[in-house]
Amino acid sequence: MSSPEAPDTRRAVAKPDKPVSLTVANPNTGNLRHEPHQPPREGLPEKLFEKRRAVFPQRVHGFYRNLKYVILLITLGIYYATPWIRWDRGQYAPDQAVLVDIANRRFYMFGIEIWPHEFYFVAGLLIMAGMGLFLVTSAVGRAWCGYTCPQTVWTDLFQHVDRLVDGDRNAQTRLARAPWGAAKIAKRALKWSIYLVISFWTGGAWIMYFADAPTLVRDFWSGQAASVAYVTVAILTFTTFVLGGFLREQFCIYMCPWPRIQAAMMDERSLTVTYKDWRGEPRGSVKKAKADPAHFGDCVDCLQCVSVCPTGIDIREGPQVGCITCALCIDACDRVMAEVGRPRGLIDYVTLEDSRREAAGEERRLPWRNLVRPRTLVYLGGWAAIGLVMLFALGARSHLDISAAADRNPPFMLMSDGSIRNAFTLKLRNMENRPRTVEIALNGVPGAMMWNDEESRNAAARTMRLQLAPDATRTARVYVIAPPDTPGQELGFQLRSLDKEGASDEAQAQFAAPGATE
Repeated sequence: MSSPEAPDTRRAVAKPDKPVSLTVANPNTGNLRHEPHQPPREGLPEKLFEKRRAVFPQRVHGFYRNLKYVILLITLGIYYATPWIRWDRGQYAPDQAVLVDIANRRFYMFGIEIWPHEFYFVAGLLIMAGMGLFLVTSAVGRAWCGYTCPQTVWTDLFQHVDRLVDGDRNAQTRLARAPWGAAKIAKRALKWSIYLVISFWTGGAWIMYFADAPTLVRDFWSGQAASVAYVTVAILTFTTFVLGGFLREQFCIYMCPWPRIQAAMMDERSLTVTYKDWRGEPRGSVKKAKADPAHFGDCVDCLQCVSVCPTGIDIREGPQVGCITCALCIDACDRVMAEVGRPRGLIDYVTLEDSRREAAGEERRLPWRNLVRPRTLVYLGGWAAIGLVMLFALGARSHLDISAAADRNPPFMLMSDGSIRNAFTLKLRNMENRPRTVEIALNGVPGAMMWNDEESRNAAARTMRLQLAPDATRTARVYVIAPPDTPGQELGFQLRSLDKEGASDEAQAQFAAPGATE
C-alpha cells in the first residue's frame, strides 16, 4: 500500500523580470496611477518616499513673468534699502527710518514711535497682516505664494543666477547629468559663490533693522560688533543658501504649512490658475489635430506648462498643493496657443465656478463680481476696522505717561505725630524727543502732601516738579503723608507737562491706612 503524498513545502519566488503592478498616489494631486513595482532586494528595506527630482524651469516671457520681475525688484529693493533710509527725529532720537531698537525697547517706523507699553499696535499690525492674507487668498487664491512670499522671491532670484551661469533649462539638464570635470566644477563653484554672496547680504541686511546701519556695518567689518550679530548673519546666510539654492520647491510642497491653510480658505469663487480640461482634452499634437480636428482638444501636449513651472508640477492634473499660482504656465500656454492659431486662455486665472460656466457655454462673470462678495467684504471690513481703530489710537495717544505702584510691605507707616505715610513708585514716560519739565499733583486724600527722595519732608507739598529726559522713562520714589485718622481711599497722581503742548495723564493708586481693607 502506497503512502500518502507529502505536501509540497517549496516557496514560490517571484521572478525579478516580472514586476508587480502597484497603485500609488501623486503626492501633489492625490490622483492614483499604476506603476511597475520591483520588490526590494533581500536584506534591503523598501523606500517609503520618492527621491527628489531636480527642477530646471525654462525661461518664459509674458505678462505674468514681467509682473514677477517688477515685484521681485520692488520687494528686494525694500528689504535691502530700507535700513539705509534716514528720518530726522531731532538730536535725541535715532535718524534711521525703520529701526527695532531692542536695547532701548523702541520701534521706529518713519514718523511713528512705538513704546513697550504700546505693544497693542504691533499686535494690531500682525492681525491686519493675517486678515490681509485671508482677504487676498479668498479673492485671488495663492497670490502671496506666487509673487511676494520670501521663499518665492529668493528662489526666483537664485533661478536667474542658474540661467546666468549654467544656461536655460536644456543646458542645466545636460550639466546636471554630465560627469564631474573641470568645466562643471568651475561652473558649480561660480554659481554657489554667487548664492553665498546673496545669502550673506540677505542675513546682513536683516541685522541692520536692529541697529544703526552705517555704524553696524563699520563695527561688523572691524570685528567690534556684538557676537549675536555674527551668529545671526551666519544662521540667515546658511538658511537662505540652503532653502533658496537647493530645497526650493521642497520647502513649498513639504515644509511650509501655509498651502494647507490657504486651501481651507479658498472656495469655488476664488481666482486661481486653472487648466480648462473641457477645452483641452483629449490632448494631441498639431499634426493629429489637423488629421482629425473633431477628436482632439486645444492642448497640443507640448509640456511647456510643465517646463516653466518653478515647482515642476503639471497644472493639467488639477488643483494641487505644489501649484503656487505664479501663472508662468499661463504665459507659456498663451504663447503656444498663439503659434498654433488657437484662442488664449486654455490655462488661465479663473474661478472653478466660472470654468464650469464656460464649459456649459455661458459667459464668465466680470472679475469684480468675484472679488466683491460677502466673504471678501467681511475680511475687508474687519481689516479696515482694525486699521481705523489703530489710526485713531495713534492720533489720540498722549506723549506723556505715568504709572503708580504702592509699596506692599509695609503698606503704610504710622509716624510719631499720628500721621500716615505711604510710599509709591512712579514711572514717568516722556515720549517726545526733547527734555520736558512736568508737574505732578495729588488728586484726592484731603490734606495729603508729598515729597521725593531728592527732598526732605519739610519740602512736602501737593505738587512737585521734575525734569524728564528726552525719549526716556524716569522712575521716582514718592512719599505721601496724610493727617491722623485719614481713612484708606483712592489717590490720584495727575501728571502735566509745563510746555505749550500741555499734555497730561493720570494714574490711580490706593492710599492705605489702619483698618482699611484691600
